[in-house]
Amino acid sequence: MIRKMLPSRRTAAAPALTAAALTTVALVAALASAPGASADEDNPAPPPGSSPVCAFYDGDRPTSFGEQGEEVSQVQCMLANRHYLRWSALDGTFGVETLIAVQRFQVDHPPLVPDGRVTPATWSALWHAGPNRVTPLPFP
Repeated sequence: MIRKMLPSRRTAAAPALTAAALTTVALVAALASAPGASADEDNPAPPPGSSPVCAFYDGDRPTSFGEQGEEVSQVQCMLANRHYLRWSALDGTFGVETLIAVQRFQVDHPPLVPDGRVTPATWSALWHAGPNRVTPLPFP
């Protein structure tokens, strides 16, 4: 005897569609909460040429030689994007190579004082500068 199958209300594609919808909602929520995601005047989007991979820190606390942490990683990443520091030097420690890179950046961006300290003025210049070194540093 052959039975007639009634169509099911739930199709095989329903779990896949539900998973896709949940993934989309999670992605939208993550993008909305990401630093720089809002169109806030106090936190403008980085200029063309800067890289979105620099997402360690979004502040302007003074940072200087000998420090470690996310602020230093952010400085190093932005200096590397602007060709003042080798990518292989990104280690989260504000050492001699980072100090020299900060000073070179400050010299190229007057009226910054080339003291090697990343003050709020230097942070602002880093956020608003594009890749302006003509010759990138050699790859190690």
